Amino acid sequence: MGGVAGGLADHLGVDVTKVRVAFTVLAALGGVGIVAYGMLWMFVPPGSDDVRPEPGERRRAVGLAVMGLALAIGLSWLFSGGAASVITPVLVVAVGAALVWREFDAEGPRSVFGLPAKPTVLAWARVLGGLTLVVTGLGVIVLAQVDVAALRSSLLAVVVTLIGAALLSVPIWIRMWRALESERAARVRNEERDEIASHLHDSVLQTLALIQKQAADQQEVLRLARSQERELRRWLFGGDESPRTSLAEALRTIAGEVEDQYGVSVVPVIVGDVAPEDDDLSAEAVTAVLGATREALVNAAKHAQVDNVDLFAEVEPDQVSVFVRDRGVGFDPETVPADRQGLARSIRTRIERRGGRTVVKSNPGKGTEIRIHMPRAGREQSDDTTLEWEVTDPHPEEQTQ
Repeated sequence: MGGVAGGLADHLGVDVTKVRVAFTVLAALGGVGIVAYGMLWMFVPPGSDDVRPEPGERRRAVGLAVMGLALAIGLSWLFSGGAASVITPVLVVAVGAALVWREFDAEGPRSVFGLPAKPTVLAWARVLGGLTLVVTGLGVIVLAQVDVAALRSSLLAVVVTLIGAALLSVPIWIRMWRALESERAARVRNEERDEIASHLHDSVLQTLALIQKQAADQQEVLRLARSQERELRRWLFGGDESPRTSLAEALRTIAGEVEDQYGVSVVPVIVGDVAPEDDDLSAEAVTAVLGATREALVNAAKHAQVDNVDLFAEVEPDQVSVFVRDRGVGFDPETVPADRQGLARSIRTRIERRGGRTVVKSNPGKGTEIRIHMPRAGREQSDDTTLEWEVTDPHPEEQTQ
């Protein structure tokens, strides 16, 4: 009737006739099969099999259903006259509810009330017939068991009627719930698709158009590609948070800005982080570290004559350390004239004011490394010199430390 036996047989991989016989036998044993069939029909989602059963299979199914009903009625009549007066109306209610459920569970366009959009005369006949059987069965049960004149019996009749109405409306509520879930899922998918499309249009597509216009300028193409990659990574993995909500994010933002402005690749590697609410590193100290880091990156981008600059930062329990390293031309600190000490003064002034320490290591032809150390929680450095110049001749493997 509802395709429950066929669906269960397909799921279990057995012959559908065996499943129908099992439901028939269970229906004869106190109506358990009818209850099980109805529960499965109501709560199991419908399948996608649209193959119509053969006429012979349909006749066998109808025959088994009639046989089960007849067997249940016969057994109840044979063994208990009182039980028959209860089981028979229950079976009538079950048949009526099944007729109504069948119409509401059918495939195709639906009206607001869950009926087919263009119901036929046969469909209306089934619905009205099912309603009649349900009301009749419930009425027989109530009239046979209680005194209608009593108030208690009247209340019971109302409750039974409400139960019957709820029983008939179960398919409607299930269908409405599934429709709402499907609509909600579709709406979420559409919103996400629109958001992705809008972002791609405003960022990626615009960048691709600029790359096409600047195809002859390799440096500009590389700069645009790196900028777009960084923006996409932040959008995919960083959410909508401000890029300066922490020290690590601020350093990444500075690296990106230097990339965009000077056309070099800055690879940031950051271990640990300091949140704005942490009180062991003041906002002034963070500003000094960020300013010195930017100055070091800009100096490497402008004078090192390299395409890549490394930025490493580590947040330790007692201090924050930042290392800016390049493999460029380098220089000899001993030979730097007094009027060319802009880098030293800029970094030293920023860091010394907040109690930090700076080390510059450079060697001609092998690059430069600038180290910035800022104490945390008031642990100020006691060094007399806050800027140290070191002339080193490191081996190639030492350059990666």
